[in-house]
Amino acid sequence: MGKDHKKLMNSLEKLRKNAGLTQQELSERADFSRKSINAVENEIYVPSTVLAAKMADTLRCKVEDLFRLAK
Repeated sequence: MGKDHKKLMNSLEKLRKNAGLTQQELSERADFSRKSINAVENEIYVPSTVLAAKMADTLRCKVEDLFRLAK
């Protein structure tokens, strides 16, 4: 993980809750572990492109809606 990972902000928890999904439900639909979803929400883990795309697809949004760089 690069040194700039701390600048990556995410809206995953907000969008997940707005969709009415638990972490477990999102993980099952996106085909990744609940622990991965939790780590992304808590900004401990920067997801792979594949995971980010699967989460966005599941939440019916763009990857850009989930992640942005802090200024």
